[in-house]
Amino acid sequence: MYLKKLKIGNVELENNIMLAPMAGITDLPFRIICKEFGIGLVYTEMASAKAIYYGDEKTKKLLNIEGEKKPIAVQIFGSDVVAMKEAAKYVSSFADIVDINMGCPAPKVVKNGDGSKLLTNLKLAEEIIENVVKSVDIPVTVKIRKGWDEKNTVATDIARIAEDKGASAIIIHGRTREEFFSGEVDLDIIKKVKESVNIPVIGNGNIFSEEDAYRMFEYTGVDGIMCGRGALGNPWLFRNIISYLKTGNKSQYQPSPQEKLNVILKHIDLEIKEKGEYTGIREMRKHISWYIKNMKDATKTRDMINRIEDRQELENCLKEYFKSI
Repeated sequence: MYLKKLKIGNVELENNIMLAPMAGITDLPFRIICKEFGIGLVYTEMASAKAIYYGDEKTKKLLNIEGEKKPIAVQIFGSDVVAMKEAAKYVSSFADIVDINMGCPAPKVVKNGDGSKLLTNLKLAEEIIENVVKSVDIPVTVKIRKGWDEKNTVATDIARIAEDKGASAIIIHGRTREEFFSGEVDLDIIKKVKESVNIPVIGNGNIFSEEDAYRMFEYTGVDGIMCGRGALGNPWLFRNIISYLKTGNKSQYQPSPQEKLNVILKHIDLEIKEKGEYTGIREMRKHISWYIKNMKDATKTRDMINRIEDRQELENCLKEYFKSI
């Protein structure tokens, strides 16, 4: 009932289950892994509009989509109207959708007036959305939070502004900036946002299981859902959500140690191809920690892995570990 194709502007998704943008996490290798579990859309990690505007090569490399299955959404952040407009133009040459980040709570982002700080300046937020929409021929989505804090809950206001200025969808994380990722997600505010606009609304926050996904759909009436932290070390979550929404039955599926090992080895291969052995192995350390979390001897194994710098040694260590389970 809730699993369906979804149109965002002129882009039709195979289904309405998405991977959230996460800084330092949703790079090309991780997006490729997650796409293999059946989701309809992936978002890149957020990229600085100013860095793109000034031609920063490191940032442009961050947006590599080579060999990636489409559609792909690229998320940009910033509070400078000109930089946001030009960055949107740049990413529109290879992305299917451009997303404006108005939800990131990180101190280093908000101190510059970017991310969720824009929720305290609706006039500037409106100007950014209007200029980005006018500058590109692809759909624009806007990712927001409930507000800056409980005294300033502006989600429905910003959603209406976004729709009025031509955005094709709203993604709403049901917490304030002040809450970061703590406490319960406010499903009521997500429901209110859904009821306040006619464009698609995607619910985000605390989706760690099939039941969480179902509850988000059932309670709020959203058009789609977006999973972030729940997918860390667990891309199988997407397959389980899709299966549950299709059949109504919880699959109880857990990957076998061999299947998990195979996915980790593929992830390592993709990271090294993308970033080289030195950086790729270091990038994989956090992912491996998530993959083996709550497994037998996970802490001891994680400590070993964090000292390994050679690909073959890393793979041998993982094979021995999974053999012992």
